[in-house]
Amino acid sequence: MKLRIGLIGLGDSWQTRHRPALQILHERFDVRAVYTAVSKLGETCAREFQADLMDGYRAMVHRHDIDAVLVLQRSWHGWLPMLAAAEAGKAIYWAGEINLDPIHDEHVRSTIEKSGVAFMAEFPKRLAPATLRLRELIATQLGPPELIFCHRRNQTNHSLKDSVESNEIHQDDRSEFIDLIDWCRYVVNREPSSIISASRPTSQRTHYRSISMEFPANSKGPAVTAQISSGDYIRSSWHEAIAFQPPSAMQICCKNGIAFVDLPSSLVWFDDAGRHLESLETEVPVGEQLLRQFHRTVMSLIRNMSDLNDVYRAAELYAAAIQSEKQGQRISV
Repeated sequence: MKLRIGLIGLGDSWQTRHRPALQILHERFDVRAVYTAVSKLGETCAREFQADLMDGYRAMVHRHDIDAVLVLQRSWHGWLPMLAAAEAGKAIYWAGEINLDPIHDEHVRSTIEKSGVAFMAEFPKRLAPATLRLRELIATQLGPPELIFCHRRNQTNHSLKDSVESNEIHQDDRSEFIDLIDWCRYVVNREPSSIISASRPTSQRTHYRSISMEFPANSKGPAVTAQISSGDYIRSSWHEAIAFQPPSAMQICCKNGIAFVDLPSSLVWFDDAGRHLESLETEVPVGEQLLRQFHRTVMSLIRNMSDLNDVYRAAELYAAAIQSEKQGQRISV
């Protein structure tokens, strides 16, 4: 059965992830309407999918020929498109930045829960071919994880004068860390018991932050420490340094070996037998995996709220990390 959908916003991943997936899955999805602030991009999309170009998201979500909306970009509207869709009884696929506050944005969760609509958050790291293969290896050959390291290097233009720093666009790393926290939770497959965080700020920018989560031992495996870090300590003018040996997105040390993961499809692992290079380029692309899962979620007779709860759980853990920085101590979670 085809799902009649409306697109709200066409973000950075439209051309590389969402557009190709919708083209491949044309037997499952029928794009009926498009709303985006970039008119030319919206016109091109509407023409390609033979859809209507809308002037506003509210008119879209109240259309009778729309079953679900794909919110592909967070804009100045904030959570309003998602809230409007929930109130109109439309299923929601959320692919915008997961930049929420678990306390101030609690009304978003309560609105979706009360509406009864299907909801799915886009966590591309979860369904990337490298992650899916890593989970298989943990279950079969690598054994349970013990240590996880996730690091991301950002580049910020540090040549700006201090006198204009107050007018700079400060990069909020909340969404990035929420995504990485969820990725570690998904790989370990259980909840952390405590978290501690430290950062090294300079002026109004945070150049480095490190978050460490402790997962207690249980029947699934031994205790796990996951360290997540991100920094913009390499200046944009240091061109050669930026490209020099970037760290893997995830390094994971397990009982029987170690793996190095780069998304979406690079995985190298080592055990007593030596090096193993996995070829995952032919696997189903992550965009297609995500939309297939959304289709199943909407069509299922059993409502699954785990995605919504996972979003808020990861946001709660990030909030606890910030609390840890302020108090200078480990926080039980």
